[in-house]
Amino acid sequence: MTKPVLYTCARSRGLRATWAAEEAGVDIDLKVLPFPPRYLAPEYLAINPLGTVPLLVDGTSRMTESCAIAHYLASKDGPSDLVIAPGERDYAEYCDFTYHADATITFPQTVYMRFVLFEKDKGLQEAGHAYAKWYWKRLVKVEQRLEGREFLCGDRFTVADICVGYALILSASVGLDEGVPESLKAYRERLTARPAYQRAFQREEEGREALAG
Repeated sequence: MTKPVLYTCARSRGLRATWAAEEAGVDIDLKVLPFPPRYLAPEYLAINPLGTVPLLVDGTSRMTESCAIAHYLASKDGPSDLVIAPGERDYAEYCDFTYHADATITFPQTVYMRFVLFEKDKGLQEAGHAYAKWYWKRLVKVEQRLEGREFLCGDRFTVADICVGYALILSASVGLDEGVPESLKAYRERLTARPAYQRAFQREEEGREALAG
């Protein structure tokens, strides 16, 4: 059987998918691309016209949304403790936080990164900083949810934690930690201490180093 192929860039949103694969024990063929691939690996556009990462190719199926890919990899081989099933307690919350991670939390981070880190010459840094404040304010939902809880849903680690956790990991690497509550920093430390996360991060770093070498 052909392995699913995951195209990504190290430390990008694709880390959600790499991490989920490691947690679920799914053997993937990891293809690490230079960032941004649409400029530095133009041949990738023939595979994914969007030019974005991640992209998962599994047989005839193609997926480009990081949280959806994480959910898919965690559940593709059957029921998994990484996923809250319909009818199980916290199923609604699992769906909500999994979507909340990208639509509400990561979105303002990407605007900040674009105008403050990547496109400084456009004079839109003020807008980028405004989105940073928006991001910090939107963390309140996660902060309140984790009061008295170790994980977001079902009293266990799930894909929702992967998806939300990545946004907090990104905060630390792009200079957005100033407005992150201490409780969420502690939550991030718990997540990044997981062996599967460490393996996923190392796999991507090895791919990135291979490109540079």
